Amino acid sequence: MDQNEALAILKPHLKQERYDHTVRVMETAIQLAGVYGVDEKKAEIAAIFHDYAKYRPLEEMKKWITSTYLPKDLLHYHHELWHGPVGALLVEREVGITDVEVLDSIHYHTTGRTHMTPLDKVIFLADYIEPGRKFPGIDDVREAAQVSLDYGCWMATKNTIAFLMSKNQPIYPDTFYAYNALTKRKNNKQEGK
Repeated sequence: MDQNEALAILKPHLKQERYDHTVRVMETAIQLAGVYGVDEKKAEIAAIFHDYAKYRPLEEMKKWITSTYLPKDLLHYHHELWHGPVGALLVEREVGITDVEVLDSIHYHTTGRTHMTPLDKVIFLADYIEPGRKFPGIDDVREAAQVSLDYGCWMATKNTIAFLMSKNQPIYPDTFYAYNALTKRKNNKQEGK
């Protein structure tokens, strides 16, 4: 599937502002993939479809979570987390994408996970640092992303956890797992292990 075809499939599912965000995520993902030797085509497709389910009705997403293999504990956390896992499921069923790496990177693009693949990291980070994002600390994460994929993801995860804690919001366990795994990698590199 080429870029124009994928974007045409996606467009009816998003508001214009979110579509514009998706195009920026796609461009950022392709750039990061090029820097870090990740398959650019997979990064492009995953980025295009990362928010595929963003505007699905909450009841529909809830139904997918309760009636499929998706983790049921998602229902105990903010519904903003639901569109990644539900989106991966729907991209497979409705669009016909079966590449597990692409689907996993869509699934985990908001939470991260313990053993993030390079593609997971590219999509997670591209969504976080795309040029339209504006919030405190974003420029530091953008700089880190050009130095190391792991370091950029570590900073993004750390900032996300700190933000959620400042708002007294619960944090999905996968985000803690991602932070811990990235912290161990960062510390091991500093210690020369």
